[in-house]
Amino acid sequence: MTQVPARRLLLVHAHPDDESINNGATMARYADQGAYVTLVTCTLGEGGEVIPPELRHLTGPALGAHRLGELTAAMRELGVDDFRLLGGAGRYRDSGMMGLPDNDAPGCFWQADVDEAAAHLAEVVLETRPQVVVTYDDNGGYGHPDHIQAHRVTMRAVELAAEAGHRVPKVYWNRVPRTVAEAAFARLREDLPELPFDKPAAVDDVPGVVDDHRVTTAIDGTAYATAKTAAMAAHATQIEVAPGAAPCFALSNELAQPVFTTEYYELVSCAPGATPETDLFAGLDVSTGVTS
Repeated sequence: MTQVPARRLLLVHAHPDDESINNGATMARYADQGAYVTLVTCTLGEGGEVIPPELRHLTGPALGAHRLGELTAAMRELGVDDFRLLGGAGRYRDSGMMGLPDNDAPGCFWQADVDEAAAHLAEVVLETRPQVVVTYDDNGGYGHPDHIQAHRVTMRAVELAAEAGHRVPKVYWNRVPRTVAEAAFARLREDLPELPFDKPAAVDDVPGVVDDHRVTTAIDGTAYATAKTAAMAAHATQIEVAPGAAPCFALSNELAQPVFTTEYYELVSCAPGATPETDLFAGLDVSTGVTS
């Protein structure tokens, strides 16, 4: 019989690097506090645009293999040991940005049968028995097909797991309050002359920005800012991190974005509890672990 940690958190993301950008501080904080943190990544990101010139020869499966190595390095920085590829490595391929021919390729995640993919994820839910699941909203945060599909698959997996005997008490979607994003971008514009990026992204380019009233939960990850930025930097094919007192980063579009070390969520399925919250496990009885 094995005693597992009382608090168990499962995060579902579309590609390697999404987890560090959206939830790196949250993952590092809970892992450091002894919670069992599981990450499921749905694709290897084979369609990503590579930033460093010396790595631009990487495409397709070779890029996916490289990005798996980046994910492994990022998880070391965050202290997360349990990270998996949905259905096994290479089961679902990157679908590319919305409207590209890649969306129609057999084997891409966008073309996956939702119930079949959700069954793979439900197996993980039933194994790890999380009290908290985190994923994207129904637009995938910003409209990427793999993010939208990750939302669909996650929400269906939660249903399937409940039918099989484990009800996830709390489900969250990644969010950023609009006022927080606007203030962060205002500071970023002041710092821009000292940064390696020419101009900032738009506030609405940040996945998950919503009006403040939609945000129910703020996780202060200030103490884990270094771990988050190190995890982001590990995804070197996709992210360029500019260190500093207020670190920022850019994707392949070379537009600067702030690094949020307080991370925000919308509670969409919950156990009884009050909001606003400062703990994803608020309102839950996690005084005992589960024996398996």
